[in-house]
Amino acid sequence: MKFIETAIPDVKIIEPTVFGDERGFFMETFRTERFNENCGEQVFVQENHSKSKKGILRGLHYQTENTQGKLVRVVSGEVFDVAVDMRKNSPTFGQWVGVYLSAENKRQLWVPEGFAHGFYVTSEEAEFVYKCTDYYNPSTEISVKWDDAELGVEWPIADAGQPSLSAKDEAGLRFSDAPAFE
Repeated sequence: MKFIETAIPDVKIIEPTVFGDERGFFMETFRTERFNENCGEQVFVQENHSKSKKGILRGLHYQTENTQGKLVRVVSGEVFDVAVDMRKNSPTFGQWVGVYLSAENKRQLWVPEGFAHGFYVTSEEAEFVYKCTDYYNPSTEISVKWDDAELGVEWPIADAGQPSLSAKDEAGLRFSDAPAFE
């Protein structure tokens, strides 16, 4: 498996080695020692699986307590996945990285603690699987507006339309009003 640098050094693309033939394929999706060598010592305590339809945007989310690092991948369909640095003292504070993740490219993205995270579904539907370094705590969850002008995330919104959002994401905070990590 390859660990690929992004514009934000702490966020990594993980590309598996895929062995395949006419019968199908095999790939290793996670190995603790390789992951820890390349992304730092982590312990995953929760794994989640969601399914979303085309045009749905989930995020940008993070928790101010029970801060989660997330190892994300798509097992069906395709998404545009985004990580935003919310660490006030980071040289990349307020910057974002966007990567297409799909069942076809089999890539994963490591989104460390201290980042807001979200994705937009570009295929007819997508199944999204992710491991977390801490438990979900809805009482400390923050949603940052997906279209915040200060962040300038370049979402590949179909036909320049509006994405489908949850009520929580509709009411998201502007980046400048969202709590940052020290």
